[in-house]
Amino acid sequence: MGSIVDVDTARAPAFGLKDDHAPFHSAPHAHARHQILYAVSGVLSLEAESSQWVLPPERAAWIPAGVVHVVRTRVPIRLRTIYMARSLVRSAPAACCVFGVTSLAREMILHSMQWGPGTRPDDPVAKPFFAALAALVPGWIADEKPYRLPVAKSPELARAMRFALDHLEGELSAEDGARAAGVSVRTLTRRFAEETGTSWRAFVHTARMLRAMELLSSPKVRVTETAYAVGFNSLGAFTAAFTEFAGETPKDYRQRRSAIE
Repeated sequence: MGSIVDVDTARAPAFGLKDDHAPFHSAPHAHARHQILYAVSGVLSLEAESSQWVLPPERAAWIPAGVVHVVRTRVPIRLRTIYMARSLVRSAPAACCVFGVTSLAREMILHSMQWGPGTRPDDPVAKPFFAALAALVPGWIADEKPYRLPVAKSPELARAMRFALDHLEGELSAEDGARAAGVSVRTLTRRFAEETGTSWRAFVHTARMLRAMELLSSPKVRVTETAYAVGFNSLGAFTAAFTEFAGETPKDYRQRRSAIE
């Protein structure tokens, strides 16, 4: 992990930071600058604004200035982050989102790492480069991906969600969730609708798919192992569910991920 940098007092209006991390879980924090968060390898989890996302290497996150967020990873990760002054990105989205990283976006993110927080504000190359990058950001963000889970507002629903995330290999009925939460099934159903706008079943399914994306990012994990690890007894059923969710088969996703790294 690199040295600690106070990104909010850096001279440069925009710059990149490159860090290779062991597994970690950050404290809740915010920055005075907009942020693009991208993992070259490994899988990140991001929590902010009552949502949580999974970020495999073909996805990046836009985190607006001032938004409190938590970042964590269960595996070693190669993290590449861009920080930009508020004034640099016109019509910047006010909410966090996750977007697909195109070939151009990936190369620009990686190229920006040559300019660190000590870069002169009037650097003749960095200044127009980051201006161009900032102009492209709104278009990239328009390709937002729905790879998110809601965050509970009540302790009862938080217990149910945690139980689900800790037992994705099992059946996970609504009765199981209600038992973990200490409420009735009817109350669990109502809490999900009121607090998240979704259902227990939808939450569990999305959680399974996001965990599958995380597992398939490791070249050591097979598709069949992943299917069982996220609660599927049939490889065919898992393949169909994952393909509908991610837009490609688990095998193709895994192969493409290996090619990216």
